[in-house]
Amino acid sequence: MAAPKSRTSKMKRRLRQAGNRWRAPQFQKCSECGSTTRGHIACPTCGFYRGRQVLDVEV
Repeated sequence: MAAPKSRTSKMKRRLRQAGNRWRAPQFQKCSECGSTTRGHIACPTCGFYRGRQVLDVEV
């Protein structure tokens, strides 16, 4: 079974763990209705995504 030859330094360990940190979700304004939505998903309010209707939303 493999064993580490030397101890991992604090800097190396922190650099490796830095990619797992929590990030707040980024919101964008819908180009059609102006409501805030998450990126890369269709707007739940109007049903538009990248300038075209992709969802049928009942008002």
